[in-house]
Amino acid sequence: MDGYAVSRASLSHEEKLSLIDDRSLSDVESESARIDFEGRFSTIQWASTAKSYCNGLRLSSWSSMILKTGMFLLPSFIQHRCARERFRTEKLHPTAYLDGMRGLAALFVFFCHYFYTAFRIAEGWGHDGANHEIWRLPFIRLLYSGPSMVCIFFVISGYALSLKPLKQTRSRSFDGFSKTMTSFVFRRFFRLYLPPLISTFGVLILLRFGIYEMTRDFANDRDYMHNVIEHHPVLEETLRKQLRHWMGEMYNFVHVWGWEKFGGATGYDVHLWTIPVEFRCSMILFLVMFGTARLRTGVRFVCIGLLMWFVLRSDKWEMFLFLWGMVLAELDLIRGAHEPNTAQSTSAPEPLLPLEKTPASVPERRKSCNFLWTFLSIPALYLMSEPDAGPDGNPGWEYLATYIPEWFSDKYRYYQMIGSIIFVFCTARSVSWQRFFNSGVVQYFGRISYAIYLMHGPVTHTVGYMVEEWAYDITGTEGSSYNCGAVLASMINIPLVIWAADVFWRAVDAPTVRFTKWLETKLSVED
Repeated sequence: MDGYAVSRASLSHEEKLSLIDDRSLSDVESESARIDFEGRFSTIQWASTAKSYCNGLRLSSWSSMILKTGMFLLPSFIQHRCARERFRTEKLHPTAYLDGMRGLAALFVFFCHYFYTAFRIAEGWGHDGANHEIWRLPFIRLLYSGPSMVCIFFVISGYALSLKPLKQTRSRSFDGFSKTMTSFVFRRFFRLYLPPLISTFGVLILLRFGIYEMTRDFANDRDYMHNVIEHHPVLEETLRKQLRHWMGEMYNFVHVWGWEKFGGATGYDVHLWTIPVEFRCSMILFLVMFGTARLRTGVRFVCIGLLMWFVLRSDKWEMFLFLWGMVLAELDLIRGAHEPNTAQSTSAPEPLLPLEKTPASVPERRKSCNFLWTFLSIPALYLMSEPDAGPDGNPGWEYLATYIPEWFSDKYRYYQMIGSIIFVFCTARSVSWQRFFNSGVVQYFGRISYAIYLMHGPVTHTVGYMVEEWAYDITGTEGSSYNCGAVLASMINIPLVIWAADVFWRAVDAPTVRFTKWLETKLSVED
């Protein structure tokens, strides 16, 4: 099945936006409905020639299948340009920058999980008077700060899931709102759980073929793993026991009855704990939207504000971020950020003040507003750079830690949470940031973001560990030699994960979107 076969014409803008997520990172999900990936990368002429040549030959079924499989395994940015004009441009919807932001967040989560086995990345710069490496500095550490990216996932998810329903409630289209919400509630489970169901079953298959056994010793060897030793999936004695174990893990994966930390995490991929969090918060967000749909705007903001205080005081930071995503979506609707007259460019909507529309022909004001919101995003990025090991012992952060409430349990998430909200708020008003997140490469990562989230664990624990062992055997595992080995392995493993995510996106992620929509159509009553 080709992931790029989805037709954009069959989906409204809000429906496309509702499919994005995190996944992560989350939150992290893939906007797999927007799959016609064109106009981003240069044409690979040899691939086009090879495809035309293969189509012109009379081949046996086996040869044809092998050739088609080989073409499918090519990265999508090569395939999609094989028979297209070279520099075809594509209009982006007004919130496309959120796709790019989510894509980079998924990539940085992968970097976090990849490098924390080798390096102590949780401590900040100058932790306890040491650790003065440049990569620990604020802003730079965001390149591998997984928890900060998870916060970004949740804000974007709240925004994406709220935008269309809020637009309908504000226009008093309550029949459309009801239809949208029933569709969202029905599809959310399948959208979030079908891809990881398939990816973890793939892990089961690899386990039974002994692929994970080939790297088990390496995965637990302290000569190679200088920091975190991740859980390596367990091989059961028989296939029947393995299937029972997997089914039990998947049953627990649908973790809706509790709020335990990392609740629902599965031993087949420990990184997927955010998926149950996404589902649980999504359902509560839908309930909130139902309950406040007929309220006046001001009253709705008051109710949401009180609810946000309640969930934050209850130490539910993830739900707090979802609700803030809802608030940011309505603020954008109020200021007309998604109206056609402000959103028809391929780059980004014009910067606007929070609650007012910008008059036409005010380029100087637009320029100054862009500078203002871009400048204000800098302290937001600093807050997102809060060390994952906590603020204690870090210059500057020790002072800020005095303002973290005692009842807030995950101290390291407090400023990461605040920073992510401010950053998304500022980016919605900054043309400079939107232009960056709308760039071709960043948008590509947005498309495969959910697949990156699902694939980086299995790929790293199998082929990735083999590559790492080979690299460390070449360079050694002591001192600077160890660092060289890590860099050498990453030069192979990072592209490998991106390639696997690209294939999974087209083979699994996109078809599940089509399947879910088809299933809803078949099971729903006609209007």
